[in-house]
Amino acid sequence: MEKLTLDDIKEYLETKYIGRNIIYLDKATSTNDIAKEMAEKGVPDGLIVIAEEQTKGRGRMGRKWITGKGEALAVSILLRPDIEPNLCPSITSLIALSSVKAIRKVTGFDIMIKWPNDLVLNNRKLGGILTEMTMEGMKVKYIIIGLGLNINQEDFDEDIKNIAVSLKSFSGENFNRRIILSEILNFFERDYEYFKRFGLSYFVEDIKKYSIIFGKEISVIDGYKSVDGTVVDIDKEGGLILKTSDGNLKRIISGDVIMEGLYNIYSNKI
Repeated sequence: MEKLTLDDIKEYLETKYIGRNIIYLDKATSTNDIAKEMAEKGVPDGLIVIAEEQTKGRGRMGRKWITGKGEALAVSILLRPDIEPNLCPSITSLIALSSVKAIRKVTGFDIMIKWPNDLVLNNRKLGGILTEMTMEGMKVKYIIIGLGLNINQEDFDEDIKNIAVSLKSFSGENFNRRIILSEILNFFERDYEYFKRFGLSYFVEDIKKYSIIFGKEISVIDGYKSVDGTVVDIDKEGGLILKTSDGNLKRIISGDVIMEGLYNIYSNKI
């Protein structure tokens, strides 16, 4: 099993600060929780927390994301952006785009984004993102991005085996996690610097390009509410614009997407 310390990945790393400080753990409950602890201690922008085995990882809506040892990536990134709080959800779209570009570069596979926070391969879930914000007064104190990515798993638990995929289960090939992690960090730092200057609007066309639901008929479930419509746009803050059956446009900022032919994780463990 290859390790993912800074010494192990630095030959592939092109960043100036993201990933230049790494906490690498054999086992952890949640990398996001550890990153939060470090953030509260004043650790600066760009810290990465990596766990080979994650026992209480979280996805959106409190779902579990359990990471098997040495087969996947469980990574959290600490950011301290000087942005308005309402822009923080845009970070999820940004890291999703950076990850898609990076994995496509390494593998050549048609990785796509399922709004708002999933990475998709062959209509199955390859990875997920959980972004958590902490405020201080009316300002953003820090943001933690958690990224879980299936790399070399061959077997999945019974309850997710029909919706999950790894790069290896799709292709039969083993992949170098050091290279994939480094490329994601390389792409993300470049994109993050542009984001701080120009906002998500700089990236919206690429986000649409890699969106698996753009132009498609979907349902969005948020709590006990469901909205049906066709995805006609993604706005400059990452919001989804649906055209409903009555011809009205509705902006969606959160929820679970259901689309025919694509896995459905609503009420599911991941």
